[in-house]
Amino acid sequence: MAAARSEEPVDAFVDGACLGNPGPGGWGVLLRRGAKEQELSGGEALTTNNRMELMAAIRALEAIRAGSDVRVHTDSQYVKNGITTWIHSWKRNGWRTSGKDPVKNVDLWQALEKEVARHAVEWHWIRGHTGHAENERADRLAVEAARAIQRGAAL
Repeated sequence: MAAARSEEPVDAFVDGACLGNPGPGGWGVLLRRGAKEQELSGGEALTTNNRMELMAAIRALEAIRAGSDVRVHTDSQYVKNGITTWIHSWKRNGWRTSGKDPVKNVDLWQALEKEVARHAVEWHWIRGHTGHAENERADRLAVEAARAIQRGAAL
């Protein structure tokens, strides 16, 4: 059993958005440790909602000092189930699904797995668009980033 850490855990609220699917997309992150907060966002010109959901989780974990206790809160069953359950059989099957198809977004799954390995991560699913304040903030950041990309802004 690992020794208890003295720092408070980091809560990472993550979300992705896409204007069209595929289309311009954005990701948003709200990081919180105690009373300290940080917002992050970014996007891509042509992407999918699932890719932006994954990017939000990756960027959140990249921004946190290695070795931290992290609670990732996502409204994406795809991300939560993928990283906690499905990834094990995908890897065992050479990054193929049970139907023998290549796993979609394998590059991002591998990047997420790498970031998860740097921390002690707990995954929490929250229902999206139900008034959860932190999820709404992450969603707003993601949508704003997607709209900025749509307008041609460089993020």
